[in-house]
Amino acid sequence: MAPRANQSDGTTEFVLAGFPNLNSTGAEVFSMFLFIYLLTLTGNTLIVGLVGADHRLQTPMYFFLANLSCLEILITSVIIPKMLSNFLSRRHTISFAACITQFYFYFFLGASEFLLLAVMSVDRYLAICRPLHYPLLMNGAVCFRVALACWMGGLLPVLGPTVAVALLPFCKQGAVVQHFFCDSGPLLHLACTNTTRLEEADFVLAFLVIMSSLTITGASYGHIVLAVLRIPSASGRQKAFSTCTSHLMVVTLFYGSAIFLYVRPSQSGSVDTNWSVTVITTFVTPLLNPFIYALRNDQVKEALKEMFRKVVTKLLEQSLLGDSLRKKTAS
Repeated sequence: MAPRANQSDGTTEFVLAGFPNLNSTGAEVFSMFLFIYLLTLTGNTLIVGLVGADHRLQTPMYFFLANLSCLEILITSVIIPKMLSNFLSRRHTISFAACITQFYFYFFLGASEFLLLAVMSVDRYLAICRPLHYPLLMNGAVCFRVALACWMGGLLPVLGPTVAVALLPFCKQGAVVQHFFCDSGPLLHLACTNTTRLEEADFVLAFLVIMSSLTITGASYGHIVLAVLRIPSASGRQKAFSTCTSHLMVVTLFYGSAIFLYVRPSQSGSVDTNWSVTVITTFVTPLLNPFIYALRNDQVKEALKEMFRKVVTKLLEQSLLGDSLRKKTAS
């Protein structure tokens, strides 16, 4: 499809190049990503609902998990619905305003998630290594303020780079975003001006957010591992290491892919490689997080079973009540 730029009303339409080198048909790809999206929404919404409904889960750890699930729901919803609509449409275009909006929310939510992961690691460190001080250090007011700081920490710093990208002059010819969404590198490549300074600013911001979060997360898990090694029971150590390993797997995927994509001075790179790595942050980790962080947890399993029993009981009661009313009406 040829790129188009509509300059008559001061707006621009970009063409999203989509997915490179796909051998599957459009219907197969659409079905696969729709299934992933619905599964991600279901898992993360379930976590938010459980934490809000069950008093046993209203602790700092689950409060932060609920915030993480909210971020995962939002970050996937920023990208996947538009991508799915492009599979159904022959016009793979996105308006300039929609592109900049997608750009902003993707990086705002991503930065907030990095900060939240660091906070979650510190929370686990305090719970395991400082259990006597934990209730005082992580009370409800502190948790709320820290979570709010994570959201604001992503909201504000990304605003400047977004405005800078929005003010760039974009070329009329070749307005094809070489990605399935409006990512930073592909957008900067469309500018009709030198973007070196902006790329350097993006690099510094990404480095500060990602590497500071990674340092805190790594240090926290390092102390946790040392504490686990001191557990006298072999079964206790094995259980703790099983939980830590699954957490570290998701953290490694998320941080590794983000560092590869954004912590580099130049945003140039292979389209195929960038697409493959971006899939991890936008599809894989949001899908895995509910299962790794929460649904494998015994408390969450119990809360889920109890909620399921309540729902089934209520449905049965309504069904029996309906049958009773119908019999009375018939008689």
